[in-house]
Amino acid sequence: MARYDSHGGRIATTIFEAAAWHRAIKPLCSRCPHSAIFHPHALWWHFSKRGWDDNLRAARARFWCRRCGQQIGQRIRPRMLEVVPETEDMILLEMPSQAEWKKAVNRFRS
Repeated sequence: MARYDSHGGRIATTIFEAAAWHRAIKPLCSRCPHSAIFHPHALWWHFSKRGWDDNLRAARARFWCRRCGQQIGQRIRPRMLEVVPETEDMILLEMPSQAEWKKAVNRFRS
């Protein structure tokens, strides 16, 4: 369920909500300044296909910093997942079919 800020703006609490509102997901490394921006629809589909919880708090455990992984040989989890505006240079994973996305949106609305 979405939260609202002091100005009445929506704050996504799940990857699906972020995708429905066209907001990207940006994990921030807890060790280095590295970050990346993921396409929200593709990221939701990635989580959905695997049956993973798409709550942003739970989803944080599914991310790790590749730079730190290569440098120190350990998976460093992000300190947080930010919900940011979509950009041109987002990481694009496999996209859901139009039918799958529409089915999910209809479930979300009911």
